[in-house]
Amino acid sequence: MTEPSEWPQATPPDPDAVVLDAKGLRALAHPVRVQLVGLLRKHGPSTATRLAERLGVNSGTASYHLRQLGAAGFVEEDTERGNARERWWRSVHRRTWFNDHDLAEREPEAALAYLQSVAATYTVRTQRALNELQTMPRAWRDTFDMSDWALRLTPEEAAALYEELRAVITRYRQDTPEGAAQAPEGAERFSVITHLLPEPDPSAPSVVPSSAASEAQRATGTESP
Repeated sequence: MTEPSEWPQATPPDPDAVVLDAKGLRALAHPVRVQLVGLLRKHGPSTATRLAERLGVNSGTASYHLRQLGAAGFVEEDTERGNARERWWRSVHRRTWFNDHDLAEREPEAALAYLQSVAATYTVRTQRALNELQTMPRAWRDTFDMSDWALRLTPEEAAALYEELRAVITRYRQDTPEGAAQAPEGAERFSVITHLLPEPDPSAPSVVPSSAASEAQRATGTESP
């Protein structure tokens, strides 16, 4: 990942994914940390100084958050690259999963902060793509899309919609080292960011979602923290 990506399933798709526990959830409840993890997953090992330049923060801030991420097990020092003057960091995982409803209820503030950090990261990525749109080759400009589809669904239908979207996306080549090695000429990194946003009428009768729909409500998107 890629940057942080959370799919509403019980089991991660590969051993490179980390499932958030309470400690991890609190550690990622900050937009700078979500972005740092995402950059290391997307571009590979780097230093606090280089990461700070990408994020528009000072190197001291980046170093602090990297140390916190290291203590939580999301990043580690790349000792093969580092030296006495410069520390290099790399991501430990390629994906992040958060689908524990009980944990979200036990840690509501941390869960909300984490999801808000993920949402903020996606906003930054979207804005970056917009800023670079006019300088992209025409073929890539023509693939850019921002759509808003208003639907009226039951919780079960919303869950089914998610599963169908996921099935379509997973048919395509993943952005992994293996995927990059097998990609044809002209293939570039391409992000698909989904938002499934329930908007129930507050005055409508309460509906208890099925287990499948309940799972879908936990979908939150990175690549990635």
